[in-house]
Amino acid sequence: MSQSEPADHPESPARPIRVVLVDDQRLVRAGLGMVINSQPDLEVVAEADNGADALQTLGVTRSDVVLMDVRMPRLDGIEATRALLSDPRYAPVPKVVVLTTFDLDEYALAAIKAGASGFLLKDAPPEELLGAIRTVYRGDAVIAPSTTRRLLDHVAPLLREEEPDAGPEVLSKLTEREREVLVQMARGLSNGELAAHFVVSEATIKTHVGRILAKLGSRDRVQAVVVAYQTGLVKP
Repeated sequence: MSQSEPADHPESPARPIRVVLVDDQRLVRAGLGMVINSQPDLEVVAEADNGADALQTLGVTRSDVVLMDVRMPRLDGIEATRALLSDPRYAPVPKVVVLTTFDLDEYALAAIKAGASGFLLKDAPPEELLGAIRTVYRGDAVIAPSTTRRLLDHVAPLLREEEPDAGPEVLSKLTEREREVLVQMARGLSNGELAAHFVVSEATIKTHVGRILAKLGSRDRVQAVVVAYQTGLVKP
């Protein structure tokens, strides 16, 4: 992937995006680190080999994005993610992308419910990993739309079977246009694609998305899409 490819990171930050790697396999961390540090807008600032050490590290290290393994000793990635995102001591809270070699629905569901902003398989191509980090940092698109769509289609029945965190009445806070935008978000459309779909500017779409997140009390787009599935607004 070209480092100068504008479509991959059109709004690079003034400083590199700070990434923390959490994985119990040193070789995996080394490989991820080489890929990430090869990019001028990304930087690995810390590593940990289990969830407990990760929480200690994140308590003293400012980061923007955490790549979190699922299966680890002492404290697994799901519980570490839940603890990280629910404890005000870690504010401002970094975005979490859960990594795993297991393409299993229960891990995906657990990661999403723990508050992760994305879910990525370790065998994803490097450009998908790098794109996921940038996407999550910007907060303006769902990670790998096709992957997220497939993932949510798989776990949607499980979400519907559980007691939802918010009932259908939460959707009453949304305007008709905001509901329409949320449906398209759930189908994996980026801000640019949403703007083209509704024939409006990206600035207008960002305003809609921001209002949707605020009204639903969602941390990011993935969590808003979960609400859309749980309430039955979107069906697989």
